[in-house]
Amino acid sequence: MTEPKAINGARFIAESFKGYGVTHVFFVDAMLRKAMVDLEELGIRRVVTHSEKAAAYMADGYARISGRAGVCMAQSVGAANLAAGLQDAFLASSPVIALTGKKPPLWQYRNSYQEINHWPMFEPVTKYNADVVTPEQLPYLLRQAFREAVSGKPGPVHLDMVGREARELEISPILAGVTVDEHFVQTPPFRPAPDADAVQDAVHAIASAQRPIIVAGGGVRISGAAAEIVALAEKCQIPVATSVDGKGSIPETHPLSLGVVGNYSAWCANKAVCEADLVIYIGSATGDQTTNSWKVPAIGTKIVQIDIDPAELGRNYPNTISVLGDAKITLQHLLAALEPASGNADWLARTRQLVADWLAEVNPLRFSAETPIRPERICKELTEALPENGILVTDTGYSAIWAATMLGITQPTQTFIRAAGSLGWGFPASLGAKCAAPDRPVICFTGDGGFWYHFAELETARRHNIHTVTVVNNNNGFSQGIEDVHKMYGDRPGDPTELYRFEKISFAQIARDMGCFGIRVETPAEIAPAIQQALAANAPAVVEVMTDFSARVPPPWAPQ
Repeated sequence: MTEPKAINGARFIAESFKGYGVTHVFFVDAMLRKAMVDLEELGIRRVVTHSEKAAAYMADGYARISGRAGVCMAQSVGAANLAAGLQDAFLASSPVIALTGKKPPLWQYRNSYQEINHWPMFEPVTKYNADVVTPEQLPYLLRQAFREAVSGKPGPVHLDMVGREARELEISPILAGVTVDEHFVQTPPFRPAPDADAVQDAVHAIASAQRPIIVAGGGVRISGAAAEIVALAEKCQIPVATSVDGKGSIPETHPLSLGVVGNYSAWCANKAVCEADLVIYIGSATGDQTTNSWKVPAIGTKIVQIDIDPAELGRNYPNTISVLGDAKITLQHLLAALEPASGNADWLARTRQLVADWLAEVNPLRFSAETPIRPERICKELTEALPENGILVTDTGYSAIWAATMLGITQPTQTFIRAAGSLGWGFPASLGAKCAAPDRPVICFTGDGGFWYHFAELETARRHNIHTVTVVNNNNGFSQGIEDVHKMYGDRPGDPTELYRFEKISFAQIARDMGCFGIRVETPAEIAPAIQQALAANAPAVVEVMTDFSARVPPPWAPQ
């Protein structure tokens, strides 16, 4: 019997990445330096970033757009920074694989230079967290990392590899051949079908409801179920709201679209969901953001919840008909079982009127000619400028609220992703998104507060020819917390502006100095031409829009 030919660990890792469809790895030197040579030979791009958090954010953006595992890495001393960067991927159920180095067991617990225990840092932000101490473990654990990352409810995984740079594993012989589980190359690897009785319970509830509403969550994007959402809405004439992560599940120009519901919301969506007698959650975790702290809808409202994770079913709304299954497959079962319906004419008229009233209220701001520029006007221009196959990436905070409420995803071929909570995520995530989809235009919408975090990655983008457009809503400060800051001060003396004001710096000039395209916009009429120039530029581009510091998003509507 012929013994299998051994390859070293570095080659094993590189060939495994290639087999699982990895096209880019994002990291801060030094990690797996020997494997880096093999990665280049196999055609995998090695993207050295300026911080471990940015590497994690890029891997996250890459994973969300590609549906494949995004890979990020750091040596032992950078592990804490990498762990911090995984929070967003964890909250957004994004399949990211984080690899770190650690000193050998004999070095542990002996005050080794730069070494701390990594396991507790990664445990809260991963679904799988394992040590790779011996070469024999590498084939099993690396294979399992890909399986865990994309399966069920996707999420980040972490392998802590022996050696500060994992050199011990790189030079060790690996006897096991490279095995690629084809099912686990992309999300979702499997599409579990729902129980027939649960489907019938959901069908009965939908057919019996007088004022039903669909709420589409981020699980719809992960499952690729947007077409089924629209089909269900049209077949039964059910209005559709989305979570922020589910934005784009239905074109927002569709007559059944209500917009985003919850905290980062249009009030028309919140009012409609509160008036519904049945809310159908699809791929949504029903957290506080989507429900405006569980007030929209009220506890006790009848719920149908469809989710691939059984732990989510009925978690926050006990009055729930639970349907366990992949969103796309479950919706297909529902479509097959439901009879076409014309809907409740009064309910449809009511929800459309709510949307019309909301638009009448906000359109003066979206079309405003004021200077400094209103953020709502940026969103209107971005809606019109986003190409048919464009990807829009937004940061958290005000950027996410403006985008969720005022910026429309109007084509089923457009994609929207946003930070799940980490300010500064947007720009590096957009670079990862572009790596995953090099032939699609990628626009990042962020504020100056978010862009400051990782603007150094403009150099990374220039070095690797990652041509994204970053639209910076620049008001020279953190504006989201101003009202609360002044409330805390009250009548006390002092300078509250120290808590939210920045120096007046030109990001457009910084971009130009770094070899990128940069343009500064100071009047509303300049926005559209600037975005078009940026999209046409053969370089990473920054469009800096000078906006009104006093602009505030309205508080989310909730019932008294």
